[in-house]
Amino acid sequence: MPSEFALIRRHFTRPARHTDLAVGDDAALIRPAAGMQLAVSTDMLVAGTHFFADTDPADLGWKTLAVNVSDLAAMGAVPRWVVLAASLPAADEAWIAAFAGGFFACCEAFDIDTIGGDTTRGPLNLCPTIFGEVPVGQAITRSGARPGDDLWISGQPGRAALGLAHLRGDIRLADAYRADCLAALHRPQPRVALGLALRGLASAMLDVSDGLLGDLGHILDMSRVGAVIDETALPLAPLTAACGDPARAFRACTAGGDDYELLFTAPAARRDDIAALAGPLALPLHRIGSIDRDGLQLRDRAGQLRNLAASGYDHFGNGA
Repeated sequence: MPSEFALIRRHFTRPARHTDLAVGDDAALIRPAAGMQLAVSTDMLVAGTHFFADTDPADLGWKTLAVNVSDLAAMGAVPRWVVLAASLPAADEAWIAAFAGGFFACCEAFDIDTIGGDTTRGPLNLCPTIFGEVPVGQAITRSGARPGDDLWISGQPGRAALGLAHLRGDIRLADAYRADCLAALHRPQPRVALGLALRGLASAMLDVSDGLLGDLGHILDMSRVGAVIDETALPLAPLTAACGDPARAFRACTAGGDDYELLFTAPAARRDDIAALAGPLALPLHRIGSIDRDGLQLRDRAGQLRNLAASGYDHFGNGA
């Protein structure tokens, strides 16, 4: 059976492109570019909590890194370096090789150096820490939303939730939508290019991991504002076509999570500038509401307002 260090050399050591000293020593040495701040995030994935234990290891490798890349995208940062700590039940080389293949495919897609980490025997648990760069003063945080700002969401939130419901046997997705929903679940696409384009445009931003409403609540709390969501502006039609159930489509879009789309606010005066990003990025951008002074409300299809709860997935609660 290969040793821990042999596994690291064989599967997790790659040439570094923007690192002074990478894998193989007691610590890595990195040097941010002049005028840049380091943006650092860590996001743990645990078998049985965040993914099924029999998930394809290549898909899992991609997702393990992608969900961390998404955190930097939400700050308007460029991802640069990652360290990976992994607890593995066994030294299964076929599984490890496939996982590493997916992980490094994501590294290649976003030009990230793997610069270290750790492995040990234990329950399957994957914990990257990612580092990126953002010009000093240009990071987009959760605390900048102001009354009158527009509220936007990228892409098609809700697909991953429908994919998960399909795998659990709760629903059967229409054939034309199944592969897309499962890809959203297993191979999320971090919106790095959008995050960079929104520097100087967005007033607040985060990525949607625990559900649109729950994550919106973080912006509202940090910015000390409220919001009104327009039901007719939510991208519900494709979800309804996929599952055949308008109520489930609404829940998937607003509370499903795991899509890693960007939810952001911006001054209404920048509306045209933001809408113009959709074409070059080949990414739909939906203006779904506005920032208000207090509370969270939904304007329904009849134009009536009703209160909403800013609730999403909670690791120590009952979930959405």
